[in-house]
Amino acid sequence: MGKITGFKELGRITPRRRDVSSRVEDWQEIYSGWPDQQARAQASRCMDCGVPFCNSGCPLGNLIPEWNDLVYHGDWQEAIDRLHATNNFPEFTGRICPAPCEGACTLAVNGDSVTIEMIEKAISDRAWREGWIKPEPPRTRTGKKVAVVGSGPAGLAAAQQLNRAGHTVTIFERSERMGGLLVLGIPEFKLEKAVVERRLAQIEAEGVIFRPSTNVGVDISHDELLAQFDAICLAGGSTVPRDLPIPGRDLSGIHYAMDFLTQQNRRLKGREFSPEETISALGKNVVIIGGGDTGADCLGTSHRQLAKNVVQVEIMPRPPERRTDVNPWPQWPMTFRTSSAHEEGGDRDYNVLTKRFVDDGKGNVVRLDCVRIEWVPAEGGGRPDMREVPGSEFSIDADLVLLAMGFLHPQHDGLLDSLGVEYDSRGNVKTDVMLKSNIGKVFACGDIQRGQSLIVHAIASGRTCARAIDLFLMGDSNLPTVRGYARPANALQR
Repeated sequence: MGKITGFKELGRITPRRRDVSSRVEDWQEIYSGWPDQQARAQASRCMDCGVPFCNSGCPLGNLIPEWNDLVYHGDWQEAIDRLHATNNFPEFTGRICPAPCEGACTLAVNGDSVTIEMIEKAISDRAWREGWIKPEPPRTRTGKKVAVVGSGPAGLAAAQQLNRAGHTVTIFERSERMGGLLVLGIPEFKLEKAVVERRLAQIEAEGVIFRPSTNVGVDISHDELLAQFDAICLAGGSTVPRDLPIPGRDLSGIHYAMDFLTQQNRRLKGREFSPEETISALGKNVVIIGGGDTGADCLGTSHRQLAKNVVQVEIMPRPPERRTDVNPWPQWPMTFRTSSAHEEGGDRDYNVLTKRFVDDGKGNVVRLDCVRIEWVPAEGGGRPDMREVPGSEFSIDADLVLLAMGFLHPQHDGLLDSLGVEYDSRGNVKTDVMLKSNIGKVFACGDIQRGQSLIVHAIASGRTCARAIDLFLMGDSNLPTVRGYARPANALQR
């Protein structure tokens, strides 16, 4: 590396977040700008460690030491080329990926990792500003047609790769806007939609055909899909939310988190909802059940909707401040984190089991009755047992309850059942190592095949699926393998 002592001379510094009092008054991105010289200084901390565990920690196999070195030397254009070699959408991962690469960084053995995610964001933002990212249509067409069902990160990555291989690709999206949860599920303050829209414009300019507001299985039948296309890529995501079937679940004011988040994003695009349809935190006591990223998204959205009070409860214990002996480096650190939404306010509570929702006598939720739990090691090992703590019952006032407990599997009824695809033990589309389903020319990638996961896994899966489909159609492929996506990628090595 150009600065072999950089990690000794400089500490980790990230871009400054905008002041809480101002950012909760709008929906703009939470980070202030990051001057190029600061990004270059942080890139100098990449320590020439010999074995870059960050590379294997990233499901995409991103060439992190290479573009860190390029940034340090000021070669930003070559840096974006190195980024795009493994990642179709670095401007997305640089904003919403939890950065497993940083957990695997060699500096993280006993210190602070390189600011990999923010350097990635800086590279992609600079590239867009300079006009270096342009449409790259294929020189020739193969005559093969591929349908991609779902326009989230997995579907977009698969489509862009397949299109660049020369196939004619059509993406079907059942919502009114292309981009899947990138545009509808993730709040604007984490990922401004203009960032997604400029990438969608590039993909469309490359020749990919967009079909929004098209529910495959309803607006176009599975038989038509099979007849019209040479291969099908299922990338519809994991969309069936985990419910909480306890007394009072049918009360008014209890909603799935994604219904709350998608409605807010639609409102920002000008869509209007009737008072009966509107899900709003304005002036309300909000309780979010679930402690993950979706719960944090609900928290930040509730702040901006001017909630009266927000409490986020989680059934699991509070994570430790530091790694435990059973969670060593370079594994992803299962430690306590404070997101930007948590900086903005609200309370978090752990080891909480919700027993029932209580109404106001008019069918509206007004309270949660809860109990403290403890996790007791199971006899003979295995997963700990959950036990209620005697006498620990308590209540939480709630006018709005948001269920943010994750997703079970993709929607079965409709397209998937009509196609007759097989499911694995968790209800996801079952595939072989080539991401091929039991139906001859039907492949699956992303959350629909893996279960809900990270955006980097979605992009990696989409790229891997694109190569598998290209091999299926042509017998050979020049599309790259995905080095960090070990399971299917090993089967695709030439």
